[in-house]
Amino acid sequence: NQFGIEAAKLEEYATEIASVYKLGTQVAVVLGGGNIFRGFQGNTTGIDRVQGDYMGMLATVINSLGLQAVLSNHQIPSVVMGGIVIDPLCEKVSRERAIQKLEEEKVVIISGGTGNPFYTTDSAAALRAVEIKADAILKGTRVDGVYNADPEKDPRAVKYNRVSFDEVIKKQLRVMDQTAFTLCRENKLPIVVFNANQKGNLKKIVEGEHIGTLVAG
Repeated sequence: NQFGIEAAKLEEYATEIASVYKLGTQVAVVLGGGNIFRGFQGNTTGIDRVQGDYMGMLATVINSLGLQAVLSNHQIPSVVMGGIVIDPLCEKVSRERAIQKLEEEKVVIISGGTGNPFYTTDSAAALRAVEIKADAILKGTRVDGVYNADPEKDPRAVKYNRVSFDEVIKKQLRVMDQTAFTLCRENKLPIVVFNANQKGNLKKIVEGEHIGTLVAG
């Protein structure tokens, strides 16, 4: 569906996460809320951007609770944290608590963006990844990597298997928003852009297979 939570898709994502969790991988997940509400949509409905962004943050909490429920069906323990607090559903995210829960072998689901308006889900993911000293950001998208043009619009678009941070800037490639990308670049945090809708991709990446595009160096 265009809006709302698609149960089948949520099940697919939970299955993918479960497959890498069972390998012994520590997993933190940052979810967006665009399937329910995007902050900038408020501009067309009389809702200002700040209020709209807060509504979008709440949407990410709904998605996170949905993922937590389905992970539970897979016998995968998880905790929902967020840039905003909704007691008792979503506790305040902190570096120490997130790392503690990861070490307790729980999947950490991070919602609520950064807790501030005007920041994207990408920025939240980059910030949290840097905070917990993640090995990499695995960015799931609708396409299978980074291209020199939009592959959904340009059939001649060429995919990059690997590209450096400097090349992304020089060639003006679309990977993440500028804030998120800068955080990753300054902290030497690799980014893997891959097709999240292709079953098995997440496990293949964790097992070392080259999938999508690696942004590093």
